[in-house]
Amino acid sequence: MIAAARGHIRSSRPYYFTSANGDVIAQARANVDVAVLFSEADQIFADGQPLVFASRLLCRTHLPERVATTDLFHDVAKLAEQQGTTFYLLGSTEAENSKAVASVKARYPGLRIVGHCHGFLAGQALEKKLDEINALAPDILWLGLGVPREQIFVRDFASRLQNVGVIKTSGGLFDHIAGKVRRAPLWVQKAGFEWLWRALMEPRRLFWRYFTTSPQAIYAILRYSR
Repeated sequence: MIAAARGHIRSSRPYYFTSANGDVIAQARANVDVAVLFSEADQIFADGQPLVFASRLLCRTHLPERVATTDLFHDVAKLAEQQGTTFYLLGSTEAENSKAVASVKARYPGLRIVGHCHGFLAGQALEKKLDEINALAPDILWLGLGVPREQIFVRDFASRLQNVGVIKTSGGLFDHIAGKVRRAPLWVQKAGFEWLWRALMEPRRLFWRYFTTSPQAIYAILRYSR
């Protein structure tokens, strides 16, 4: 990601990296517009251990590992701190965004965060923020708006952020960093059940979503994996 950001040609659209899990597969299967949003990405990471298992059983090319954004952020931040790579954090609520930034600064004191903002902007406020981000020219813009809002944001506004190197969609990353949402234990992650852990942590928000999308995702994976 750092190499891509530095290799980005200014005055062109930023590189667009995103992630897919079972919920994304179900949404893309049910809605062609969502599928198009993801197909336009320069790179898609497998943010779900079940996708890794499925690739090993059903696909000619096996995914070597899961790339969870909540882990990826810290891997990139460690290198960015050493190499002077700049970040901008856009998303979540104002309170959680600020907590996340404070946590990141405490953990990586040498990391250059050139700016941050919550993800609830519209109208003139959004227009001004886009100009501000482009002027600050971060190497990597971490965009945490949730699916498909963050993908729609890239579609609609990436062309206005030509001084940004890479946009990485990040879902609920900032809530995790801020401590609002707990990660599953490592053994749960490796077993492929972090989705169940999340549903137990946030049943009102996630239980029905997983209940309805998981069968669609399983069918799509079994039917279309190559």
